[in-house]
Amino acid sequence: MIAVELAGSIIRDGHHLVHRAIDHETLGHLYICIRGRGFRCRRTNEGAITMAITVAELLAEPQLGLSLIAGADGLGNRITWAHTSDLPRLWEWVTGGEIMMTNGLSIPPDAPGQVELAHALVDAGASGLAIGEKMHAPALQPEFLDACNALALPLINVPYPLPFIAIARTVAESSLLEESRRLRQTARIYDLLRLTDTTGNHWQSLVQGVASEVASQLFVVDRRCLHPWHPDGEALPGHVRAEVEPLIRNSAASTKTFRWHMVGDHHILMVDIPTHTNALLVVIPHTEPHPDAVVLLHAATVLGLELSRTVLALESQRRMGAEFLLQAFEGRYGLAEMENHLSRFGVPAEKFLVLSLSSDDEQHLADVHLELWRHGSPAVCVRRLNRLHAIVSAQCPMDMLRHAVRPDVRIGVSTPSTANDLQRALQESLWALGTAGNSIEQLVRYADGPSWLGLTSHEQGAAIVQRLLGPIVDYERGRQPDLMVTLKTYLELQRSWAKTAAALFTHRQTIIYRIKKISELTGLDMAETSTVAQLWFALQIHEAMDGQGGMGKSPLPK
Repeated sequence: MIAVELAGSIIRDGHHLVHRAIDHETLGHLYICIRGRGFRCRRTNEGAITMAITVAELLAEPQLGLSLIAGADGLGNRITWAHTSDLPRLWEWVTGGEIMMTNGLSIPPDAPGQVELAHALVDAGASGLAIGEKMHAPALQPEFLDACNALALPLINVPYPLPFIAIARTVAESSLLEESRRLRQTARIYDLLRLTDTTGNHWQSLVQGVASEVASQLFVVDRRCLHPWHPDGEALPGHVRAEVEPLIRNSAASTKTFRWHMVGDHHILMVDIPTHTNALLVVIPHTEPHPDAVVLLHAATVLGLELSRTVLALESQRRMGAEFLLQAFEGRYGLAEMENHLSRFGVPAEKFLVLSLSSDDEQHLADVHLELWRHGSPAVCVRRLNRLHAIVSAQCPMDMLRHAVRPDVRIGVSTPSTANDLQRALQESLWALGTAGNSIEQLVRYADGPSWLGLTSHEQGAAIVQRLLGPIVDYERGRQPDLMVTLKTYLELQRSWAKTAAALFTHRQTIIYRIKKISELTGLDMAETSTVAQLWFALQIHEAMDGQGGMGKSPLPK
């Protein structure tokens, strides 16, 4: 009677699941077969009612006439969908639970190829393989049949001329209530974005909520290094990391983003987070059968939405931090005000580092602030052309800094500083950056040793710049800075009047006049090699300390 009422509800309400108080003991092994509908209702280990058909139930359909060739131990496999493909790598199209149907073109003719196919299908999570009779399949080798038996992969013969669509329709109709369950589960996952507590570790609370819905352990990591993508995220346990690393390497060249991998005696799924490059969702199911593929894709989307929301908030914070840092470098804040701002951005005002970073490709600096945050080091950043300046905690590990940026990015690091010494710390980071830019080192800390010019401090460099170039800068205040530009170009072009004039789009006599003016201001003979060497030396120091031409007095370089 209960079966009849349930069946009637299904027919009357179509795709809508009718909630009824049903005795699970009564329905433990309930089988409903409604003519023209093909519904199956089974009880799972958890006591829930599922409508997915099994391989055994599919074989029992008299109108299909299917027969089992091998793999009898897999008759209990649950079928989530039926998919047809005759492509060579049949397993590439498995997302978990499908029965794969082929006319035989996907079957290799040799025994090793057929055995590899069986293993690959099982590793990908296929529920069975159905082969069309009297089509294009080669002879099935004994080794293939033995592999299907050992792997519990049902191998099914599809009688000629039964169309594959008949099998697909039977599977689809039996999954009607399963689809309703999937829709409700998906809705609950999206609702977690609203319901998850925004206080405390909001990100991990969301991940755990989604994990509970899909009965799996979830990790969101960076596929490049397998570190947590979010600083509050849970790190991959050591044994899981060891399992995932070879899977990442082997799938690096593949465009497939959803595939179950058999590792030892369990499966691991890697799903790309659709909204963020290199963000990867690692799924380790707690139970069999696997979580529904569609639900898992929605779970990845929900986690991606939360990451996007977080990144947008970080971008707003980055813009505010850039405005603050620009003014702080120019000395526009009092001590107390600057300390309050730094604390608000998560940087300890009592002890911090100033970083100066440069790259030939300025796009490599675009996400440095995000990478620092992701690796647990909040930063205040401001960017100018191919340089980025940041303030981070003095406890920031140097190895993490190297890891968080591209290999071609050079990093100069100041000594630990306070808000009182911000300008000095900036000059130290620029000095260290100049040393990094002229050496093979990616990261240089100020005062770890002499610079590439043999000097040990920016104070020494400032004194040299002031003595040799100071008169020129003083003369040009309020004027067009022609002399410094001319001197730099003149020395770079081997003191050629003609080449310098061409490079600066001016007359040769104008260049001669400017060089004579430089000699007059500095008191140095421009014909002497020693003079040229000193001026070149001073220009190198000046560029390392201050790219704007302010001799270190204007603290923010272009």
